[in-house]
Amino acid sequence: MSGFGYLERLLNGAVVEWMPLGEVTQYEQPTNYLVESSNYSDEFATPVLTAGKTFVLGYTDEMHGIYPAQSSPTIIFDDFTTANKWVDFDFKAKSSAMKMIKSRDEGRFSLKYVYHWLNTLPSEQTDGDHKRHWISNFCNKTIPIPCPENPQKSLVIQAEIVRILDAFTALTAELTAELTARKTQYNHYRNQLLSFEGGDVEWKTLGEVAENLDSRRVPITSGLRQPGNIPYYGASGVVDYVKDFIFDGDFLLISEDGANLLARSTPIAFSVSGKSWVNNHAHVLKFDTYAERKFVEYYLNNIDLTPYISGAAQPKLNQKNLNSIRLPWPALAEQARIVSILDKFDTITASLTTGLPREIALRQKQYEYYRNLLLSFPKGDQA
Repeated sequence: MSGFGYLERLLNGAVVEWMPLGEVTQYEQPTNYLVESSNYSDEFATPVLTAGKTFVLGYTDEMHGIYPAQSSPTIIFDDFTTANKWVDFDFKAKSSAMKMIKSRDEGRFSLKYVYHWLNTLPSEQTDGDHKRHWISNFCNKTIPIPCPENPQKSLVIQAEIVRILDAFTALTAELTAELTARKTQYNHYRNQLLSFEGGDVEWKTLGEVAENLDSRRVPITSGLRQPGNIPYYGASGVVDYVKDFIFDGDFLLISEDGANLLARSTPIAFSVSGKSWVNNHAHVLKFDTYAERKFVEYYLNNIDLTPYISGAAQPKLNQKNLNSIRLPWPALAEQARIVSILDKFDTITASLTTGLPREIALRQKQYEYYRNLLLSFPKGDQA
């Protein structure tokens, strides 16, 4: 596809009129579809949608007041985040902050075309902004409608743009579904491989199997760090890059303090290799072999460490408690076998350079490129 040339050929001289979104679409609050019960279960059939990142709050067994989006798709516009989602499955709603946007006239305006165009709009939110946006703002934004005087030709142009963009989103959806399936598979094998309760395996403490090098750590305040290319590690990973190093080799770093010890939004155990500098917010452990280090890394990231963590306002995993963590210690060959399997899954699911996440990110960028290209109609005097 040759960029603007394709768009010009698609329009073939057709005039583009910029119309207020409120004239192209109609909206309503989901009042008639609000869920009454908070008894949610994955066994129920109907999803309950809400505003914000969660979106699918749960599933309900309520049979009345269901919006039939399977036969009448809608765009869910989130008042607070300016996010929008294409919904083509029946649902009930939880939040009045959602707006259901539908085409005002399907004979003239493709709702899917509107959806893709909405995705081109930049967010106008600021941190802490809770203004409602639809009535006062978005209904007055102008959307490009090609050849409005000839609805049949207009819909053909809109449909072709939708076809191209849907192909990209479908590929992204397929890759995302595959990634989800791989993660589920990975979690299954990880739990299975690292579950030794009741098994015939020796148990040891972390202090027995690793050498603790915490005494070699040196914290440096940001103002005293000399810029360089050596990673400077803290509790959750790289904090900065500095000129010098205090460690050189392969080590396992484990968060010593911070909210992430309880939240676990990022791994609390992570391997580092080569030259590095570590501050006093991450424990430094050394192992005899790669298999032992990675086995411990996978195991610690898979278990509940709450019993070893002290402090509520400022969670901390001190060295004494760290050394007392009990873990299964199978023979080295078995550790190597387990690590080999988990490494392969980890590469597929977590790698930002070779795995599925990179493919998904590339396809998303590809979609955004062509979306902006195909929907960048000149405004002329109507700007």
